[in-house]
Amino acid sequence: MQNERLSCAIRAALTAGKDILEIYNDPKADFAIERKADNSPLTIADKRANERITGLLSETTIPILSEEGKHLDYDVRREWKTLWIVDPLDGTKEFIKRNGEFTVNIALVENGVPVMGVIYVPVARTLYFAEENIGAYKLNGIDCRSAGLSIEDLTEQADRLPLEQADTKGFVVVASRSHLSPETEEYIQQLRKEYGDIHLISCGSSLKICAVAEGSADIYPRFAPTMEWDTAAGHAIARAAGRNIYQTDEKTPLHYNKEDLLNPWFIVK
Repeated sequence: MQNERLSCAIRAALTAGKDILEIYNDPKADFAIERKADNSPLTIADKRANERITGLLSETTIPILSEEGKHLDYDVRREWKTLWIVDPLDGTKEFIKRNGEFTVNIALVENGVPVMGVIYVPVARTLYFAEENIGAYKLNGIDCRSAGLSIEDLTEQADRLPLEQADTKGFVVVASRSHLSPETEEYIQQLRKEYGDIHLISCGSSLKICAVAEGSADIYPRFAPTMEWDTAAGHAIARAAGRNIYQTDEKTPLHYNKEDLLNPWFIVK
């Protein structure tokens, strides 16, 4: 059952990645940028990817909570013990900047806990996928032509997370490229006092969570607003790799399908 669901999520992510790249790589493409109520950008690629993903995931008959879909009242959602949480294009600002640091995020959540996650990086052709019973994996050089591969084939070709890392950089902190708040900067200063000369790297979208999951970064503090669909897939991958996403007490993991879909501030480690 879980392998079938994971296969469906991977197929949806890879196919949506193809749709996104068709727009991204077209020099004549009009991204048709709109502004949502919170002033964040929305493009035609977000919409097309959402249609593709929700169409494929609907085959599982599991309800879907997508950033670009209809958000049902909590009175309805609270009955969902299992649900998909989707961000069809995480890092829309990075997409518009054309820096390649955007992802497709799909998570399966059970009783508020992310148990399965898929993150696809279309430009890099990199796939992260995880399920709590089989572990977390990273596979390079993959696109929609591999969407039909079995989970066994994918895991055989992939590297299991965390990756073996040469310890040459010391303590590595990853931070947001577009949303580095004063509170996050203050926390990083505290890390400098604790660890000395830290190495700070910046990137967009859920790639920051993936960096901690794979071991290329030690910690990702985020003291700025995020929504559940920004973190659920990365959280599942981090959990399966032996990491977690905690609230700022560094003990309480993030919880999903809450009445308020806004995440508290968090630390990935």
